Amino acid sequence: MRVLLDTHAFLWWVWDAPELSAKARKYIANPDNECLLSLASVWEIAIKSSLGKLKIDRPLDQFIPEQLSANGFKPLEIGFRHIVRVNTMPFHHKDPFDRLLAAQAREEKLLIVSADPVFTQYGIKRIW
Repeated sequence: MRVLLDTHAFLWWVWDAPELSAKARKYIANPDNECLLSLASVWEIAIKSSLGKLKIDRPLDQFIPEQLSANGFKPLEIGFRHIVRVNTMPFHHKDPFDRLLAAQAREEKLLIVSADPVFTQYGIKRIW
């Protein structure tokens, strides 16, 4: 199963945070699942880190590749059809990062690991 990690799910997994649900942990840990991290999430982390809203203990250009490799996650590029999909989606959510994640999940037929229930309004199966 191909699973897209919301930004917070990725960070909570990496930091072994208690906020990550047991069900989410099970899906991420399952070696039969392919876990993907969108470059939209990397962009979100970069912005929040540069604004001081998120503390990353090492440079982002080290942190992200290290975590992808250590956890067996794959990056999900942002493609033209993902961006075009955003244009046709209703405004259930105004956060541009989450809207792009929803578009990617729809276009790639992915499940999403997220605490945010808004993804179900886009017809995406949410794991939490």
